[in-house]
Amino acid sequence: MSWIRCVFSIFFYTINTLIWFVPIFICGLIKLIPIKPLQKLMSWTAKQCASIWVTFNTLNQKLLTPTKLSVTGLEELKLKDWYLVIANHQSWVDILVLQRVFNRKIPFLNFFLKKELIYVPVLGLCWWALDFPFMTRTSKSQLKKNPKLRGKDLETTRKACEKFKEMPVSVVNFVEGTRFTAQKHSRQNSPFPHLLKPKAGGVAFVMQAMGEQISKVVNVTIQYPEGIPTFMDFASGRVKQINIHVEVMPVSQELIGDYTGDSEFRVRFQSELNRLWQEKEQQLSEFEQKLKS
Repeated sequence: MSWIRCVFSIFFYTINTLIWFVPIFICGLIKLIPIKPLQKLMSWTAKQCASIWVTFNTLNQKLLTPTKLSVTGLEELKLKDWYLVIANHQSWVDILVLQRVFNRKIPFLNFFLKKELIYVPVLGLCWWALDFPFMTRTSKSQLKKNPKLRGKDLETTRKACEKFKEMPVSVVNFVEGTRFTAQKHSRQNSPFPHLLKPKAGGVAFVMQAMGEQISKVVNVTIQYPEGIPTFMDFASGRVKQINIHVEVMPVSQELIGDYTGDSEFRVRFQSELNRLWQEKEQQLSEFEQKLKS
């Protein structure tokens, strides 16, 4: 039965994506015309199409994959505010979960993606048309060979945030920088049993570029009681429950500053992020305790 669900579920995901790819991509092409009002209209139209796309994906999940989502903390959210959404990252399923939970509750989610993902068939062009920022991960060895690469991500973030200022948006940042695995956790020697170490750079750059405009920070904790699933697990209906805790926090002026040039601010910002991750770890432990009881 799970394989039947999986086949039908993926079929409907594919058809839904292909249908909405067309208007979203056309909007992206029209946005290349350097006329500001037209670009703004096409951005709005593309995001409306994407919201409908997510709505049908959610309908697909409800009909074919009977996963129960237990969500707390959505009461304070509004559709016309600017948000920075931060979350722990364990699986590709996280993206589907976040889209389902926040669709039509806050502005459409814009994810920061690795630049390689632009080559994903169909989806890569959709993400491009929706103004998702594509980031280049620069290793320390690359920086040594070419110091000019330093600050490239900050430049990309600033350019993306300039577009985000034109209409309400939700900027999503997976603060750990990559999906959780036991191997990565061990390699990092992370002090958080269920989490990788938080990386402050991406969040700090967004706050530096848009801090005065962001209304609230939305801190999301996602837990899979039966273990971290793959997309195939989710599409097959083998994921019975997902727990999501949402905390809406005010934007502190202390978190807006020059992360690149001010070492004291950098230390303070990382310390605040570590504190949030300690609270997130506690939330995950509470989820586990409820499961055991």
